[in-house]
Amino acid sequence: DTKFMLDENIPKLLKRFLESRGHSAEYAPKGTKNSKLASLALEKRRVLVSRDDDFLNPVLFPPRQFPGIIVFTIHPPKTEKLIRGMELLLSEVNEFKGRLIVVSEVGFEIVD
Repeated sequence: DTKFMLDENIPKLLKRFLESRGHSAEYAPKGTKNSKLASLALEKRRVLVSRDDDFLNPVLFPPRQFPGIIVFTIHPPKTEKLIRGMELLLSEVNEFKGRLIVVSEVGFEIVD
């Protein structure tokens, strides 16, 4: 199963949802800067999950170097909508390595 590294802007219910599906999910320490969050995800070989659009920048965070990057662009970021987006994503995608996946209210898009 997939291992996820969650940014602090991801709700705890989403973490519980992932764990209920048999995945491993852990938060980076509170206040972790994006560059450090990215290093942690790489180091621990975890798919990075965030709502921060910095991670949409392929120059700063080249998807090919990561176990995967998932960015939610749902506004307002209601927990139910984030969970619904993740549920849809997990039902259709099982390979995250080297991919940047953008999850919106209407579904998701694999950018790379």
